[in-house]
Amino acid sequence: MKFIDEATITVQSGNGGRGCVSFRRERFIPKGGPNGGDGGNGGNVILKASPRKRTLYQFRFKRLFRAENGRGGEGSQRTGRNGGDIVLEIPPGTLVSDAETGELLRDFTVVGETFVIASGGRGGLGNVRFKSSTNRTPRYAQPGEPGQTRTLKMELKLLADVGLMGFPNAGKSTLISVISSARPKIADYPFTTLTPNLGVVQTDWGEPFAVADIPGLIEGAHTGAGLGIQFLRHIERTRVLVHLIDATEIDPDAPLSRYKAINTELSRYSEKLAEKSQLVVLNKMDLPGADVAAELFQMAAGNMEFMTISAATGQGIQALKARIVQLLDQLNEE
Repeated sequence: MKFIDEATITVQSGNGGRGCVSFRRERFIPKGGPNGGDGGNGGNVILKASPRKRTLYQFRFKRLFRAENGRGGEGSQRTGRNGGDIVLEIPPGTLVSDAETGELLRDFTVVGETFVIASGGRGGLGNVRFKSSTNRTPRYAQPGEPGQTRTLKMELKLLADVGLMGFPNAGKSTLISVISSARPKIADYPFTTLTPNLGVVQTDWGEPFAVADIPGLIEGAHTGAGLGIQFLRHIERTRVLVHLIDATEIDPDAPLSRYKAINTELSRYSEKLAEKSQLVVLNKMDLPGADVAAELFQMAAGNMEFMTISAATGQGIQALKARIVQLLDQLNEE
């Protein structure tokens, strides 16, 4: 299934049913009073954050959703049936805004959360409602109120505690497959990851936490280069960023160049994202030359905290998980 994280749809709530003009007609009662019932209310359009949905794929082809209209009122003061609601399930983390004005209508961050995005029209009143001492036989009733039509823009931002970022082929997919049950595509070439991956990490000493892995970033990503910029929104909600660097790709003449390049792209995309708590991790320490590169990085980094791991062999993985849990606990206490 293709990963769809943006969609624009149109929703229409149901129109209210028309009130009824009717008079009581029975044997021996030739001139009975009015008895027209009210029309039913139109159905609502409801959005619901469902754990069964992971993407906005369902809106890729169908773009118009209508709730049912209310039925008209009937004689003998019978009220018309209300129109049925339509419930659209969306993944948690979806932001819904008005496509015409840009106004944010709802940010669905809680599983099971519901919101009436378009209210159905009210049913019209039947003629029995207009009977009075001066008008004993009203021959009119109200039409039902029209429903609402709205064009909605939906944008999915994955809900995760930790975001993995770095250049292509830094080992992000391997790492998330080692620390969680996620099984992304893994290969030894850049841009193996084409869509975000989400995994849950279980530990023996702390609460589980969710990790999001996005496609690799490259220089110029903030202007649209590469793939990662399309998915940076998915780590905007994270609390900790794990900046993964391929130790074998560290430039001996400028050990911090790759680190600085990614942070430059983050700051140009969003200052708020660039200010998030960041844990630098040197990966692929099992390969030749990685130890020397790590020493050069340490000399250039000064007091910067960083860790060394090998996602392929498992070296340093437990220490990394423990440090992430520690950082999350510290943020919880703040």
